[in-house]
Amino acid sequence: MAALLPKLFAGIQYLLPQHALSRLMYAAVRSRRPWLKNGMIRWVCKLYRVNLEDAANSAFDAYGCFNDFFTRALKPGSRPICGEPQGIACPADGAISQIGAIEGRMLFQAKGQRFGLSALLGGDEFQAAKFEHGSFVTVYLSPRDYHRIHLPVAGKLTGMTHVPGSLFSVNNATTENVPNLFARNERVICHFEGEAGPMAVILVGAIFVSSIETVWAGEVTPPRAKSVRHWDYSGQDIKFERGDEIGRFNMGSTVIVLFGPQRTTWHPEVGPGAAVKMGMALGQYR
Repeated sequence: MAALLPKLFAGIQYLLPQHALSRLMYAAVRSRRPWLKNGMIRWVCKLYRVNLEDAANSAFDAYGCFNDFFTRALKPGSRPICGEPQGIACPADGAISQIGAIEGRMLFQAKGQRFGLSALLGGDEFQAAKFEHGSFVTVYLSPRDYHRIHLPVAGKLTGMTHVPGSLFSVNNATTENVPNLFARNERVICHFEGEAGPMAVILVGAIFVSSIETVWAGEVTPPRAKSVRHWDYSGQDIKFERGDEIGRFNMGSTVIVLFGPQRTTWHPEVGPGAAVKMGMALGQYR
């Protein structure tokens, strides 16, 4: 019976009105009614054992709404960025879902599940070719985690793509039972060029992830789009250093980082299931 529960959990999500539920969550987490937002903060802190010791503000009353709490800033210095000259910094707090090589144009999702690189990148074959036989890391953010995303390696922003899609959960039960999950869910793909060559940072939406935003464009979603949207920044000088904030999830999800072929060496102790903090070294680039 226990083995059937993950399949049942994943199956039910096909029937849910995923976007309607996310629109309701969008409104609820932005309510400024003290009884509602404080109640939600207390409930999440208790349920997920959220540690507020490293938050810039640890008092519930300091946050105007639940979303302000969920995307809370940290105390300066609480997430030191790795000091290795060519170190790859973890982009977010959370847990490593998968890390390793891109096998041709296929990425490992979970036991028995793989998904295509081109599909992940919204069908962009030009971009997919850059990462063929490259490497990737997938970081899962739980509700207890810090939800701002930071750049793993210094780079210049060259483009952004928003791919509309489903909003399945991205926990283990769903990644193991929903084929092509990360290529099905809504996502925002950020392309960079730097010393590590081409790099893509992909913010994957999920059920109740009612908004994804970047520091250069603000909220990318909502509103819900019906087709893939592209932004070209190649003519602009938008640069970020390693560890700079580039975006955030308004509710939690997953971030995937792609590198080109023969560009990375991952640290052997950083494997699937490993707890990680933003800024810690995941490996090195060359």
